[in-house]
Amino acid sequence: MDNQPRRYRYSYSQPSESGSVQQQQQQQQRSSKEIYQYDAPWPIYALDWCKTPNERKGFRMAVGSVIEDSNNKFQVIARTDTLEGSTYSSHPSGVPPPDFTVVAETDVYYPMTKVLWEPRRNDSWRSDLLATTGDILRLWELIDQPRYGTTSNSINTSSGRNSPPYHMQQLVKKAELANTKQTDFCAPLTSFDWNETDPSLIVTASIDTTCTVWNVETNQAKTQLIAHDSDVYDVAFMHGSPDIFASVGADGSVRLFDLRSLEHSTILYEAPPPSVTERHSNGRSDGSSNPLLRLQFNRMNTNMLATFHMDSNSVLVLDIRYPSTPSVELVKSHQGSINGISWSPTQSGQLCTGGEDGQVLVWDINNRADQQQNRQSYYQQQQQQRYNQQAPRSIQDPILAYSAASEVNSLCWSKGMPDWIGIGFGRTVQALRV
Repeated sequence: MDNQPRRYRYSYSQPSESGSVQQQQQQQQRSSKEIYQYDAPWPIYALDWCKTPNERKGFRMAVGSVIEDSNNKFQVIARTDTLEGSTYSSHPSGVPPPDFTVVAETDVYYPMTKVLWEPRRNDSWRSDLLATTGDILRLWELIDQPRYGTTSNSINTSSGRNSPPYHMQQLVKKAELANTKQTDFCAPLTSFDWNETDPSLIVTASIDTTCTVWNVETNQAKTQLIAHDSDVYDVAFMHGSPDIFASVGADGSVRLFDLRSLEHSTILYEAPPPSVTERHSNGRSDGSSNPLLRLQFNRMNTNMLATFHMDSNSVLVLDIRYPSTPSVELVKSHQGSINGISWSPTQSGQLCTGGEDGQVLVWDINNRADQQQNRQSYYQQQQQQRYNQQAPRSIQDPILAYSAASEVNSLCWSKGMPDWIGIGFGRTVQALRV
């Protein structure tokens, strides 16, 4: 993404001594490649990296379509040259192989609002588990396809052609979780998060104002609570904690919950009432708060979280120790609304954003070059901000920038391979080296 890219930290397998010069050249080209691309047959929305910290299994992504009718798709794609048995060579016609290969695909009725791979566990023998939300929460298992390489005997009556070959693996539906104790209707789910400290826990967000915590080992709802005054748009566990999570919603607030004490919650931030100009531009004449769409806790500094408003080109960074006022605001670089955020898994101050202007920006909130003359410590400034309600510190210049061909709808910084960021725009998925 930058003009002088850092070397990739994970080594590729070296060719044998008997390998040809052409194979070695191909190896060098792969090790220095900056962008890998997958072109799907449909628009992309849901996107997540596999959490495995090695290249062969880690360079896989789960992707979901967003199609208006009831014929949506859920795929797992893998970098072609990491697949077992891959020769990495070009087709005899001279056409290079695709960067990604679809290794599994299944049909889903509604578009997925989010997809996540299961957090990494020590028992590496386990099969891959994934979760998705849309109308309800679903758990999937990725297993080997015993009929891989063969084709179905059925005939597609509409085209008169045989069905395509089976993929290497298959996505098997393991469970469907819907909390319908009080009513037969299950409100659509907007988002969810998988607890990395206790992977048996998933928390979902819904348009019915609630959040539900699920035990995915027993497939039972652990608790359900009314989280906001209106739709809940996103929810996230604090990294390193099995109990604490936060949510954002249409009421414009960030709320913090603790599973050990659900009688109380903490309002970390409430959006100020919109001005008259903002009301007219956003079409909200009733003076209601500007909704908050997404949030994510910092993976290294658990006191920090990032969020952003609907139709906003800036990001707010909050310190949960000092509620009410954002500590940092990332402004003036996106020329359109922001659609996604993702913290670096290894650098506590680095945050990636993607938006409708097609830009993918990486920021460093710890870069305090603009405050060299201010000799006060960070925590002294935070205390002043806490008691004096100072304006948040503004950062206007990202440290890295990339321009996609169209609006960026999906964004995910790989935890297993932190040199790579995955983005989705239109029908395209790209893996970008940072």
